[in-house]
Amino acid sequence: MKKIVLGLTCGVLSLYSAAYAAPAKSSTSNTTSTSSSINEKSSELQKVGYSFGYIMGKSNTDAVKDLDVNTFIQGFRDGYAGKPAGLSEDQMKAALLNYKHSQEAQDMKAFEQQGKVNAEAGAKFLADNAKKPGITTTASGLQYEVLKQGSGKRPTATDKVTVHYEGKLIDGTVFDSSIDRGEPVTFPLNQVIAGWTEGLQLMQEGGKYRFFIPAKLGYGETGAGETIGPNSALIFDVELLKVE
Repeated sequence: MKKIVLGLTCGVLSLYSAAYAAPAKSSTSNTTSTSSSINEKSSELQKVGYSFGYIMGKSNTDAVKDLDVNTFIQGFRDGYAGKPAGLSEDQMKAALLNYKHSQEAQDMKAFEQQGKVNAEAGAKFLADNAKKPGITTTASGLQYEVLKQGSGKRPTATDKVTVHYEGKLIDGTVFDSSIDRGEPVTFPLNQVIAGWTEGLQLMQEGGKYRFFIPAKLGYGETGAGETIGPNSALIFDVELLKVE
């Protein structure tokens, strides 16, 4: 939930910090209306002014999603010129805070709606998947398919294991792969998601399983990172290389 975590405040602070660190004003006005008006032949002050404005705009598109650019420019000009503000400091703070709360409420609503959609899609996927041949469902709801049976040591929850894996969403999107990186990973089995802790204890060294993990055994209602949304069911192909 990146937008909620970052919030409006970070964007506003970056605007302020950039503004107060600005170099001298360009003597030419209206030179940034289109990208073609500034090029390598422009004066140094024009390039500085355009670069400053462009970077501020591009780096803060998520801070105020429906920014009134005209009033922003007016406020910037007034502040940069040292003119009296049209609003008091308290009024500006209140406006920004109210906007922040409004956007957070909208983002939370969208996040919860996405969680509902993901939960329904995951439940349907797992229900259909459970009917397929070769799929075993455990008491917790974890589903697995044996791709290759191992013959070595079987880990316990307190062991450290080395694996190769690929993680996918139920739509097939790959979000992580040690195979693509060409480097297996090693970790204590009791410090990963519950689906892995349970699933790898079913395996033996040399084995390769495909796990179908309900959200409650994965990253739950919060999801993880940009790709794994709230209440996402996950698919992992895991090869157990070593048990320490």
